Amino acid sequence: MDALYDCPRVVAIGGPTATGKTALSVALARQFNGEVINADSMQVYRGLSVGTAKATEEERAGVCHHLLDFLNPEEPYSVAEFVEMAAGLIPQITGRGHLPLVVGGTGLYITSLLHGIAFAPQRSDPELREELQQEAEEQGAQALYERLRQIDPEYAAKVHPNNLPRVIRALEVFRLTGRKMSEEQRQSRPETPPYRSLCLCLTYRDRAELYRRIDLRVDKMLEQGILGEAETVWLHKAEYRTAAQAIGYKEFFPYFEGTQSLAACTAALKQATRRYAKRQLTWFRHQNDARWLYVDEEDAFGRAAELIQDFLQN
Repeated sequence: MDALYDCPRVVAIGGPTATGKTALSVALARQFNGEVINADSMQVYRGLSVGTAKATEEERAGVCHHLLDFLNPEEPYSVAEFVEMAAGLIPQITGRGHLPLVVGGTGLYITSLLHGIAFAPQRSDPELREELQQEAEEQGAQALYERLRQIDPEYAAKVHPNNLPRVIRALEVFRLTGRKMSEEQRQSRPETPPYRSLCLCLTYRDRAELYRRIDLRVDKMLEQGILGEAETVWLHKAEYRTAAQAIGYKEFFPYFEGTQSLAACTAALKQATRRYAKRQLTWFRHQNDARWLYVDEEDAFGRAAELIQDFLQN
């Protein structure tokens, strides 16, 4: 226990999309002399700002942000890379006397970092990955997911069937090493976490209000030019593989192909985002130490500030 109290203190802010994580994190950073570490798997990419709801310079309000807007869209990015880079940033931030704020909706990134998951170098086979990708295109993502469920039901239960990169990676690891991804994860978690952490999660008590906010966000994205970004991804989908699978872009591909109307694609994006928000809620609710803030019922900033103040003093 003494070792835990010597660990750096880290505040994480998670929760589903369209709940105000960006605005809250900037306000808290200004209040507590903090720096933000981006924990959104898509906001790392340059040029993909509207569809990923990336904070603008004005919204960042002079607060230092890390791991944001630094990769080209054709470059891969993984939870292992995030954990390695974020873990390197935290001592630098605390060394400046600042508070690290890990902010984003990619729950796997946040919990892997806070729990100190160690990602050992794993073998990779681009030809095997290409083969699995081809099978997904020919047979459908569900066929690969069913294969994963037969091999490793424990890990499959944690992965959405449409999360093709994670399904393919788990099948790749099993084919190359004979080891299940669930076994890899169990062995990678240390007994003592590397940080003293406070995880705040934003949501709406009224689910209908959350969905209304999501719909409004999509409408605003259209006004801000998401179609231009989506067309760029569509034109480069062979190179921009991660972005081509991301919610916010692939829903517009039928529009560019001339097979669906813009209205139908917009409705599909709203539905896909609502489903994603449900998955985000499920993930964060499985984190037993998360403190929930209901933005439609309370002053989220005031409550968050109280919790952080108590966390830093005790």
